[in-house]
Amino acid sequence: MRRMSMALTLAVAAAGLGASAVTAQAASAPEQGPPFPYQDCLKATKDKGESPAQSRWHCDQLVEKGWVRPANR
Repeated sequence: MRRMSMALTLAVAAAGLGASAVTAQAASAPEQGPPFPYQDCLKATKDKGESPAQSRWHCDQLVEKGWVRPANR
């Protein structure tokens, strides 16, 4: 039983150290926004043959996922 509690203690300690290392890396990385502008998204969807309504819907979905910057409306 003592070995089990020692293994559990080591696992919890290792998880805590791993989480703090990930947090430190995330804190040091600069915040970057979505890479693609909304207008580029509309142009790409138009080039693929989508209608204007489909293009707006598609690009709005990508904005929600964070892949496209929101439109300046």
